Amino acid sequence: IQFAVAEPAVTVPNSAADVLPTLTNGQRWELVFQDEFNGAQIDTNKWEIMGDWRRRDDWWLKDDSYLDGKGNLVIRTKRTAERRSSGGVRTKGKFEHTFGYWVARVQLQKQPGHWTAFWLMSDKVFKVGDEGRDGTEIDICEFPYLDGRYEINLHWDGYGRAHKSAGHKQTVPGITEGFHTFALRWTPTEYVFSCDGQEQWRTSAGGICQQPLYVKFSAEIGKWAGDISQAKLPDHFLVDYVRVYDAVASTNTPTK
Repeated sequence: IQFAVAEPAVTVPNSAADVLPTLTNGQRWELVFQDEFNGAQIDTNKWEIMGDWRRRDDWWLKDDSYLDGKGNLVIRTKRTAERRSSGGVRTKGKFEHTFGYWVARVQLQKQPGHWTAFWLMSDKVFKVGDEGRDGTEIDICEFPYLDGRYEINLHWDGYGRAHKSAGHKQTVPGITEGFHTFALRWTPTEYVFSCDGQEQWRTSAGGICQQPLYVKFSAEIGKWAGDISQAKLPDHFLVDYVRVYDAVASTNTPTK
């Protein structure tokens, strides 16, 4: 897959223009969803702030998802006298979409015992019978490690006895420092995952989801990421922006 800088018609008002896959057949990229996380509060027209409820080993609390006033969404993992907690946000019921190019610029957590993720989800993932075509959890990037590795995962046919999955583990040197972009090119026939504009995994596992999915950003406390008792908390997962683009027919009229 080849990448090119976003066309001028695409408005990307935050810190960086996205490097988008090159399109053919007279198509162009159209921005259909974005949040640059500017302002003082999370836009609840776009996001549901998750919590307050149990999640895996500890809790998701609403106060662990917030904007820092510097253009970032913050997902915090913290410890208080009562409990440990982290947070998450999702666009369920507010923005759900099929196919396109999904990209976020994030900065990872620094401490063990919790993992962070940029992923797509739907209640239809629980359906069984049509492989992943009727709903797939797409984990564009999950970060249980602090050594440059990350995982890309697909889950379909629910989470019980019929559950199926496919995944890929990738090492990207320097990924734990600063901000990096993670993206999915989702077409009717394949998924293509990339980091900083470089393709990392291409697959058609599960038969390719044909159903709308919503965006999630989250941090989760659990042993997959190590021992949370060893973490110096609070710790933070930052999201600079998220954008979703559709490949649409170009309206440009050829010049004679």
